[in-house]
Amino acid sequence: MMSCSSSSGSEEEDEGFDSYRKGGYHAVRVGDQFAGGRYIAQRKLGWGQFSTVWLAYDTTTSAYVALKIQKSAAQFVQAALHEIDVLSCLADGADKNCVVKLIDHFKHIGPNGQHLCMVLEFLGDSLLRLVKYSRYKGVPLNKVREICKCILIGLDYLHREHSIIHTDLKPENVLLVSTIDPAKDPIKSGLSPILERPEGSVNGGVTSLIEKKLKRRARRAVAKISGRSSSIGGTESLKTDRNLDGIDVRCKVVDFGNACWADKQFAEEIQTRQYRAPEVILQAGYSFSVDMWSFACMAFELATGDMLFTPKVGQGFSEDEDHLALMMELLGKMPRKIAIGGAKSKDFFDRHGDLKRIRRLKFWPLNKLLVERYKFSESDAHEFSEFLQPLFEFAPEKRPSAQQCLQHPWLKGMESTPNEMKNESSVEKVGVGMSNLKIKVGK
Repeated sequence: MMSCSSSSGSEEEDEGFDSYRKGGYHAVRVGDQFAGGRYIAQRKLGWGQFSTVWLAYDTTTSAYVALKIQKSAAQFVQAALHEIDVLSCLADGADKNCVVKLIDHFKHIGPNGQHLCMVLEFLGDSLLRLVKYSRYKGVPLNKVREICKCILIGLDYLHREHSIIHTDLKPENVLLVSTIDPAKDPIKSGLSPILERPEGSVNGGVTSLIEKKLKRRARRAVAKISGRSSSIGGTESLKTDRNLDGIDVRCKVVDFGNACWADKQFAEEIQTRQYRAPEVILQAGYSFSVDMWSFACMAFELATGDMLFTPKVGQGFSEDEDHLALMMELLGKMPRKIAIGGAKSKDFFDRHGDLKRIRRLKFWPLNKLLVERYKFSESDAHEFSEFLQPLFEFAPEKRPSAQQCLQHPWLKGMESTPNEMKNESSVEKVGVGMSNLKIKVGK
């Protein structure tokens, strides 16, 4: 997908040095200055297909920021201009509405061309990191509640106040406000900022990549000799479960490279596969409710450590058809009207609304899945699935809005925050229970 998360960047190993060429990434060294010396590069935070992201020190405000440096080719410049547009729109209310804040943007000329740069508030790890940190065992439900609440406040702000659809909501695109490991936080770790380029670091950006690659090869060789496979996490993953109690799970929605205004849509194919809504697969048009589907998939993943839908290509059927089959195994048969209502429906469904190539579905509803596979207590499973189930409506217009979800009793189990109260007056009180939740409050 488009740009990388504002300050976590991609989770892959590295961006590869082939892309440091004309039209590609800008090679950054620690201590490099940007915007006439205002921002000084400290260390790389991550990268995406479109950009690299650096921790930088803002000498004007004496604060740390995330500096996102876009590749210089024309299509990347276009994408950055679009993201700047969206973020500028959101900037005024970003602080109290759980959305990343754009601080500044400027152009930077380097050997590979002119790069658009965005300065964003510095945030911590992504929710994907949090899921990994919990060793894929799932985050405790009280933490899941807090996270859901932040994401919903962000979505409500996007949808209701700005008519913006995120279109790529997933764990990588929600960042905690602080780092899981305090040592990685530039302020908590007590490091003083680097204000000038360290001696002897020539072309750090690319050489360090080569060194990294060589070190990695050496590590693999040693691991082979000692007969220990270099599995992710090595022996560490055998230790006891990690305690997430002390972790601050307040978070913000980031990465607006693919966002669009509801009345100005660019792409038919949106969303990362596992978080993609049925109407997108069927090309039946979409609106804000696609974000609500992705949100529900994320909430499940946070609580269990597993993705809800991981479709695969099979013998005689496509990944799309498998995805639709997985949805129906969880949610029951898709209503015929919806099944046959999209531009691509004929690829998957016959005229009765049955899948053409996948005939035998094994039904396993959400609350049973939570109890039987994930060992939730009956009451936790019941309450959590009461919250999620309406969001997994095949009919997009029946899914509750972010504003309605914020009123749901499952979230009310928390201490209410001032943030939650902010929309209280304008919200029609939505009654308890699923049937009432499906009422569509006038947009």
